[in-house]
Amino acid sequence: MKNIIIASTSTLHGGSYLDYLLPELQVHFKNCKTLLFIPFARPGGISHEQYTNTVSQAFEKIDIKVKGIHEFEDATAAINNAEGIFTGGGNTFLLVTQLYKNNIMTVLAEAVKNGTPYLGTSAGSNICGLSMQTTNDMPIIYPPSFQTLGLIPFNLNPHYLDPDSQSKHMGETRETRIKEFHAFNTLPVLGLREGSWLDVKGDKIVLKGNLSARLFRQNQEPEELAPQTDLSYVQ
Repeated sequence: MKNIIIASTSTLHGGSYLDYLLPELQVHFKNCKTLLFIPFARPGGISHEQYTNTVSQAFEKIDIKVKGIHEFEDATAAINNAEGIFTGGGNTFLLVTQLYKNNIMTVLAEAVKNGTPYLGTSAGSNICGLSMQTTNDMPIIYPPSFQTLGLIPFNLNPHYLDPDSQSKHMGETRETRIKEFHAFNTLPVLGLREGSWLDVKGDKIVLKGNLSARLFRQNQEPEELAPQTDLSYVQ
């Protein structure tokens, strides 16, 4: 049975890395002594080692050790033997490219579908959808495919921002970009605001956190979904 937390972000404004989620993660990873971390998204271009160290410091607070997938000779075996898995944020194009390059996109999907507890934040959440096409990231590298893990039957837009009526910025809003996606694609898209996450248990998907989420469907008006909404019907 799937056991997944899909979070919009790793860090809230003014907070420390993963602090707001640690109470949830302590329960989520309660049977894990060591967590497998996938640092491939490399936020800001930091090294795999630097990123893994940041994650280790956070999970140390709940007595869980962290080992980066780059430390293993066999990435497939590392995933199949993992007690729990965390894929961090950064650049989704880079993350997806590396998952395909290392031949572990399908392996990772199967492990999580078979019950290995999984946490994704930002880019690591983007890949939980059917494709990465609703990411906010720059295309810094060309992935072999936009298809991702398919752990939920819709796409995500993490870090979703509402239009700011006071802003003089004339660029596209997130809502506009998602409408552009829907000009060519039929997949529903969930705009996940900061501090929100999806709790996935089997086929049940529930919105958690204090903020609503925004659901976009092709040729329909966006819908605001309150915390604790069951999203299992969305497909």
